[in-house]
Amino acid sequence: MSSNFKSKSIQFALAGLLVVIISLLAVLAYYQWFLAVVGMLIAGGLVYIIFRIDFLNQKATEQYISTLSYRLKSVGEEALLEMPIGIMLIDDDYTVEWSNAYMASCFQEEILVGSSLYDLADSVIPIVKQGIEEETVSIHDRRFKVINKSAERLLYFFDVTEQVEIEKMYENERTVISIIYLDNYDELTQGMNDRRRSGLNSLVTSLLDKWAKEHGMFLKRTSSDRFICILNERILHNLVKTKFTILDVIRETTTKQHVPLTLSIGIGCGESSFPVLASLAQSSLDLALGRGGDQVAIKLPNGKAKFYGGKSNPVEKRTRVRARVISHALKDIILDSDKVIVMGHKYPDMDAIGAAIGISKAAMMNDREAFIVINFQELDTSVKRLMHEVKKNPGLNSRFISVEKAYDIITDDTLLVVVDTHKPSMVIEERLLRNIEKVVVIDHHRRGEEFIDRALLVYMEPYASSTAELVTELLEYQEKKSDIDMLEATALLAGIIVDTKSFTLRTGSRTFDAASYLRSHGADTVLVQKFLKDDLEDYMKRARLIETVAFYKEGIAIAKGKADEINEQILIAQAADTLLSMNGVNAAFVIAKRSEHLISISARSLGEINVQIIMELLNGGGHLTNAATQMKVESVDEAEERLKQAIDEYLKGGTKE
Repeated sequence: MSSNFKSKSIQFALAGLLVVIISLLAVLAYYQWFLAVVGMLIAGGLVYIIFRIDFLNQKATEQYISTLSYRLKSVGEEALLEMPIGIMLIDDDYTVEWSNAYMASCFQEEILVGSSLYDLADSVIPIVKQGIEEETVSIHDRRFKVINKSAERLLYFFDVTEQVEIEKMYENERTVISIIYLDNYDELTQGMNDRRRSGLNSLVTSLLDKWAKEHGMFLKRTSSDRFICILNERILHNLVKTKFTILDVIRETTTKQHVPLTLSIGIGCGESSFPVLASLAQSSLDLALGRGGDQVAIKLPNGKAKFYGGKSNPVEKRTRVRARVISHALKDIILDSDKVIVMGHKYPDMDAIGAAIGISKAAMMNDREAFIVINFQELDTSVKRLMHEVKKNPGLNSRFISVEKAYDIITDDTLLVVVDTHKPSMVIEERLLRNIEKVVVIDHHRRGEEFIDRALLVYMEPYASSTAELVTELLEYQEKKSDIDMLEATALLAGIIVDTKSFTLRTGSRTFDAASYLRSHGADTVLVQKFLKDDLEDYMKRARLIETVAFYKEGIAIAKGKADEINEQILIAQAADTLLSMNGVNAAFVIAKRSEHLISISARSLGEINVQIIMELLNGGGHLTNAATQMKVESVDEAEERLKQAIDEYLKGGTKE
């Protein structure tokens, strides 16, 4: 092309010269006609040369364009038919209209025209139907990135098998840090002699060493009750598949030795930075311990968490030191505040109300005003009966305020104490939680992924029967500037009785100690029974719920209320408790409408099935044997379907993402 440009330039120059010569010849012919004739012959020769050059240039250009077009056409056909990129044209019925040879080789066929995409690769159908522009699919053990041109019904297939394998290899080899903690080591070894303690250490260390060698992990003991373990993502996937059987091995082996030791494991993964991995591992361990121990928690960089294990109930601690320390810390925080506001969870039960009354009493013992936030439209029958008694006590009744009133009285120095829940979404008024800087959390539920993470003080003890039990212990260590009156003690005792099902479930020695303390301060057990008495109508409603029971899996019973019938939370929970007492029932779930747009599920088990994990899959929580959730879904049937999906997921692996 550059030579053509040069020849064109020469032609223009010669043409210009010719014009000049003709002009000169015209002048010369006036004086010397002979010389003018000679000049004309020379000019004619130049004209011939110019036109000849122009002709040759046109021929050369045409030849060049023809050659280039041929080459482009050949290369285009070669690329279209032979390049290692699959190309496929389909019609509206997903039948192949045309494909290149490479595409046919990918499907191990000689020709694809006329074949249905349903038969060739049904995984591509959703991409076309949904108009997805780019997606990766598997075809005959190969991975292809499919680019969809919807307007042209054109599909491009790029083989990315090697790229995917390299990415997978990189992910599998990423480092994972794990911290292993012996949950109740100090308590179990406190009274042991050196020989027995050494034997227990050797047993646990040998079991963990064997487990680490089987899976190719590095294990190092860093203290009497703590190990650090280094592994990679591939090993972690294998451990997940086995559901961390080391938890069961340690628990069962040590139980046979009459020292029921359990493990908690915190795992950090998904990051390349070692400090971040270590931080994730420690955070995961804190989460596992906050949920009662005997389980694995895996914290991912995006904040999500997975849980495995948690099959045993948390072991009750033998010391009151922590309760005394927390009580004194709470006192200091109260004294540093101008007033205390106490708030429980939505649709508060006896435990939440009783604990709130107890905390308000602790504030008054330290000469601070205390108020309990309550939604008077969200009370069940038993709490309404308690509130009826509260109204007879002006001093106690004045502590209960509405959400609107709470907004009017809060200041920068106000303390908010959240009881019987640790989830921001579960409190009576989440905006109030965000508007108060100083927050304390007191709860007895196993810690979930959602958590009030900016609290000044967190007192969570999953081993406790109820939050009322924890608050009662805190009251024991407060300065007795005023005694607990009868109704306050009764409300706390009612909370313990409700959550323990009259001291039959999750009841330890500390539970009886707390009940004894309350009884000594005038707690009226007869009044508690009056609060908890059944109405005949409620009894009939509960019976109607129970009669709908059906077994979904062996030992798993599900009952559900009518689509248009509203039931109170306590009635739903009582129905689940009743179902659990029946022969052949290992886990009971009761689904019923709580309000117009709210469905409630109460879950109970005998311990073989962890209903807490199942409820967490539905954004709920609770304990291994006692849990619940609330769902904003259209119908009871939809809630039942989601519950069944959660049960299936739990039975497959028992994880929460």
